Amino acid sequence: MDTTNPHILVVDDDREIRDLLTKFMMRHGLRVSAAKDGVEMMKVLDERRIDLVVLDLMLPGEDGLSLCRRLRETRSGVPIIMLTAMGEDTDRIVGLEMGADDYVAKPFNPRELLARIKAVLRRTQTADETAPDRGSTKVGFLGWTLDLASRDLLSPDGVMVALSAGEFGLLQVFVEHPRRVLSRDQLLDFARGRSAVPFDRSIDIQVSRLRRRIGDDARDPQIIKTVRGGGYLFTPEVERS
Repeated sequence: MDTTNPHILVVDDDREIRDLLTKFMMRHGLRVSAAKDGVEMMKVLDERRIDLVVLDLMLPGEDGLSLCRRLRETRSGVPIIMLTAMGEDTDRIVGLEMGADDYVAKPFNPRELLARIKAVLRRTQTADETAPDRGSTKVGFLGWTLDLASRDLLSPDGVMVALSAGEFGLLQVFVEHPRRVLSRDQLLDFARGRSAVPFDRSIDIQVSRLRRRIGDDARDPQIIKTVRGGGYLFTPEVERS
């Protein structure tokens, strides 16, 4: 990622919003591309390197939730900020479950969106900079292999599992602190940074998504256990290579 001049893709069917955000973010040193729907979004992503996608929930044709899911399946690492209608808590929760890294409710102040963009980009940059030395980047647990350099997760059956930036960050925290009860506050601090938390249930949603990724039964989880009143416990022994 070009952290000095990140490239943002704004996906919104409202031309006034696209133009407003494009001009505002360019004035603040960001490169910006815009798309009115999913077709244009995928075209831009195929042609250019994008550091973050601002994705409206309500789009003509394929909606934002479906596009978010598709992005996570094909471009798992690109951060996504969802734009949602004011008061639609269910949409925000589903958006986070689909893999969004953050959300902003409409109507919004462009400065708030800019602050969220910078916070998500900072988290991504920090994760890159704090990754262990490239000589020992792979960790294993219960037959799974996580490559901390490439952010690839390989299942015991040899299948590559796509992780969002948030899921990877959370799993990285767990493998670096195995068999230790971590409170939600600690997980927020380790994985995202206190200043970047938009939604107080976001860690629970990320844990739920991560459990699904690694086949941990949500009804009786054995890998990431819930500690009542305490937080979460990553139970496997972790091996480094």
